[in-house]
Amino acid sequence: MILPIVAYGDPVLRKEAKEISAEYPNLQDLIANMFETMYSASGVGIAAPQVGLAIRLFVIDASPFAEDEELTDKEREVLTDFKKVFINAKILEETGDEWGFSEGCLSIPDIREDVFRPETVKIEYYDENFNKHVEEYDGLAARVIQHEYDHIEGILFTDKLSSLKKRLLKGKLANISKGKVKIDYRMRFPDAKKAR
Repeated sequence: MILPIVAYGDPVLRKEAKEISAEYPNLQDLIANMFETMYSASGVGIAAPQVGLAIRLFVIDASPFAEDEELTDKEREVLTDFKKVFINAKILEETGDEWGFSEGCLSIPDIREDVFRPETVKIEYYDENFNKHVEEYDGLAARVIQHEYDHIEGILFTDKLSSLKKRLLKGKLANISKGKVKIDYRMRFPDAKKAR
């Protein structure tokens, strides 16, 4: 089932999400719905707060990035089948030089900006079967993880922009929260009081 994606301005996007247990109600259905919602909006990741739930869960399918011709063979290999579920994730370490990449967000449509993040991330998480993993990723895989992880911490990519950039985007962001944006997927707007 495709869920409405929560738009910029909704308080749920600013909450630090809570951990869940394996007994979380209808967890497998929620995971399936999040993947379906992400694919319908042509995203590569989506976090539970983006569908209105302040829980520590996000899903990623970064395989579309594998088609980028500028990738190394190693990066392409990692991204080709990079479809994962992250539950109760904790970033243990971020290392390497910060590098810029144009990021967007399904909750903030029509805005893309360069965001600088460390190159490598070490993360502990549980998969959809509640098996624990500790893994290290770099490049685009690390970036997608960092972006989605920020969501469960109540952080948006626009928070990482310069104060000048934030001022320039203020009007656009206000319009998004009011539903004054062209989108081709279902969204829930905090100030418009309706989903489209």
